[in-house]
Amino acid sequence: MIYPHNATEKLGFIDIKQLIKSYCLSPMGQQMVDKIQLLNNFDHIHKFLSQTKEFKNILLNDSPLVINNFFDLKFLASKLKLEGTYLIEEELFQINLSLNTVFSVIQYFSEREDLYPNLEALFEHLPIEKSILKKIEAIIDIKGKIKPNASKELLELTSSLSKAEQEARKKIEQIFKSAQNSNWTADGNLTIRDGRLCIPILAENKRKLKGFVHDESASGQTVYLEPEEVFQLNNTIRDLEFDKRREIIRILIHLSNELRPFVPLLLSYHGLLTKLDFVRAKALFAIDIEAEMPLLSRNPEINLINARHPLLLLNFKKEKLSVVPLNIRIDDKQRIVVVSGPNAGGKSVCMKTVGLLQIMLQAGLLITVDERSTVGIFKQVFADIGDDQSIESDLSTYSAHLTKMKYFIENANSKTLVVIDEFGTGTDPQFGGPIAEAVLETLNQKQVKGVVTTHYSNLKVFANATPGLENASMLFNNLEMQPLYILELGKPGSSYAFEIAQKIGLPTSVLLAAKSKIGEHQKKVDTLLIDLERDKKELMDVRVSVEKRERQVKLLLEDNEKLRSYLEENKKIILKDAKIEAQNIIKNANKLIENTISEIRESSADKQKTQVLRQKLQVELQKNDVLPKPVKNLTEEELIKVGDWVKLIDSQTIGQVINVAKDNVILAIGDLRSVVKLKRVQKISDKSVPKEIRKSSYSSNLTESISQFSPELDLRGKRGDEAIYEIERYLDKAIMMGLSSLKIIHGKGDGILRKMIREYLRKFPHVNRMEDEHADRGGDGITYVYLV
Repeated sequence: MIYPHNATEKLGFIDIKQLIKSYCLSPMGQQMVDKIQLLNNFDHIHKFLSQTKEFKNILLNDSPLVINNFFDLKFLASKLKLEGTYLIEEELFQINLSLNTVFSVIQYFSEREDLYPNLEALFEHLPIEKSILKKIEAIIDIKGKIKPNASKELLELTSSLSKAEQEARKKIEQIFKSAQNSNWTADGNLTIRDGRLCIPILAENKRKLKGFVHDESASGQTVYLEPEEVFQLNNTIRDLEFDKRREIIRILIHLSNELRPFVPLLLSYHGLLTKLDFVRAKALFAIDIEAEMPLLSRNPEINLINARHPLLLLNFKKEKLSVVPLNIRIDDKQRIVVVSGPNAGGKSVCMKTVGLLQIMLQAGLLITVDERSTVGIFKQVFADIGDDQSIESDLSTYSAHLTKMKYFIENANSKTLVVIDEFGTGTDPQFGGPIAEAVLETLNQKQVKGVVTTHYSNLKVFANATPGLENASMLFNNLEMQPLYILELGKPGSSYAFEIAQKIGLPTSVLLAAKSKIGEHQKKVDTLLIDLERDKKELMDVRVSVEKRERQVKLLLEDNEKLRSYLEENKKIILKDAKIEAQNIIKNANKLIENTISEIRESSADKQKTQVLRQKLQVELQKNDVLPKPVKNLTEEELIKVGDWVKLIDSQTIGQVINVAKDNVILAIGDLRSVVKLKRVQKISDKSVPKEIRKSSYSSNLTESISQFSPELDLRGKRGDEAIYEIERYLDKAIMMGLSSLKIIHGKGDGILRKMIREYLRKFPHVNRMEDEHADRGGDGITYVYLV
């Protein structure tokens, strides 16, 4: 329940409904939007929110769900239901188009079974009765006209009518040509008058040709005459037309009788189309306002994270401005938030945002909050906003406020959300303040939740001392005298009345006089609030700076840890390889020494033989000496470049260089890519490369890829993960081919896919910069990517 009746208008919910109606494709969908109201059933609200969320996901990330034809099947079914009535060709064609839409929708979701369970529930157990289509399509063509062969009789009548028309046309053209040769005719050709084909004859010659005059020109100089010779032929044509029309009506009556048993099913199809149109409109509106589905709670509570007023968001979008998000919590411990602060500081927007988003959510609409937000269910929403004075009811502004307060006190409970703007105003503050305090105390005792805005100091003091009430203030930059539109919970705010008046330019003498008239205690309280706000802002700035530095330090530590792990891992691998190689050297050395000793013994330690064996042993040992590599200046021919063929020194593997980076080269070895140290490869000539290797080489594959590669990638209609996968493959090819720029088409929508793509591309060191296409050629629906 919402009280008073105009609260939805004051909070802006009527405007929200009008915006949703603009997205509907049919009057039936618009009628459903008009019926939107506050719901209290948790399961119903959750179902409606989930349906909208799923449809939003389809619009953003899935293939398009084509919904083109929406006609009022309910009206057609009601007409068909009556015995003795029949549907005309156009109405049958509308049923045909609507059913094609229904069946394509059901097919769409059948292909995605269990992916969108809440939307699938809309047509659960709904049969696909294609016999209706077959019956209609046997009679009606693709243009919505009855087929000439709809019946044997109609085909014969159509053929006879065509022959009679040709015969009559041929006869009258002969007479017309003869009259022209006799100069009896007026300017012009054969024309139709009263449904009959006539010859334009000059008035003075009308008696020279036998026939019937059907009309004359405005000047009276021309008469339109039907020759006597074709009169009977035209009568035959007219009779055949009547016969044809009677046969068409007979066919339509017969078809209508065949379709009459399907009236309940047509009404079910009508319900599905209407609901789809309704949910689609809600999803499109959600995309437009960047709405999400928060966590839904069965308890009456609110925890809004980064909430924004949807109407304000749309207005700011047009002006390319951003809305300062609102963060507020209302629960059993912090039931009523008392918001204070300067005029035009955002108090009323804060209060209206809470009220409007709550109504939207309980009406089944996604809301403009972070999806981590939590919103509960309230049985009642009470609002006191603006001036409701009434001459007819003899109510002043303050009387109207008191009337609402009386209703609030009598009817509010722990499941009521109350939003009150400028609480207690409209009368003498000396009396209005205490009355407002007493009302606030009563509402708090009833465990009511809500948001109230005020300038009254006694309410700020009362909220500070009373459990269940929480002070909050709209932050204000008192150095630049500008509101920050940020809600801060935990302390009241100053009204900054004197500071704002001074900025506006009120004379100093007037300000001094005003200050002298307020109490010393009030002046000290206001000054203290201002000083507290200034100190708090300075602390916030310091905190933000410290958090930023902490994040930087954390990133540096993470990078350092990654580097340490990488070096440690490489160290282990190098040591392992070195140990294995050393073991092999030792094994070989032992074997060589044993063989040498054996040969010396066999030669009985012959001096000459022993000397030869020692020299041989020394040669083998020198093979394992580690000598410093002399620095060699490479010639232009020896220098390894991209495209050169090389051979790995420690194997016979041949590869082609696709990149050179410092001491490393990236090789294409068949379909594999490998990073190898420059010192491990040796440049070879193209002729020494086998033909089979050259055919499957990187450069030949690259040439083929370049011929087939397009520097333009269209991602419209793809999901986020699909789009990222396509970009990753596409970017790898573009970098290998050495392209300087790419064109990525992602569409506009609400910018989610564009933002995701750009954030992903920023991670690539090869991406230099990104920019939008020219506004006339696609604007921010297309991103140009420039590579280094």
